[in-house]
Amino acid sequence: MSPATARITVKGQLTIPKSVRETLNVSKGDHVVFEEKNGEIVVRKATAIDAAWARGIRTTLGEWEDEIDDDL
Repeated sequence: MSPATARITVKGQLTIPKSVRETLNVSKGDHVVFEEKNGEIVVRKATAIDAAWARGIRTTLGEWEDEIDDDL
């Protein structure tokens, strides 16, 4: 695969180039994971384990959504 580029929008969004989507075998509705490895960001298709992990920590992350924490 040749290098591909994308532009980040004002909202921090980007479109994954078609060649990358095809290489990762991802399409609309699929999830991807961004990981830092040796100072670079690696993008890969999310697995069922990734989704289970995200659901598992959702309640843990909620503890930081309290307005009282904003004052600390």
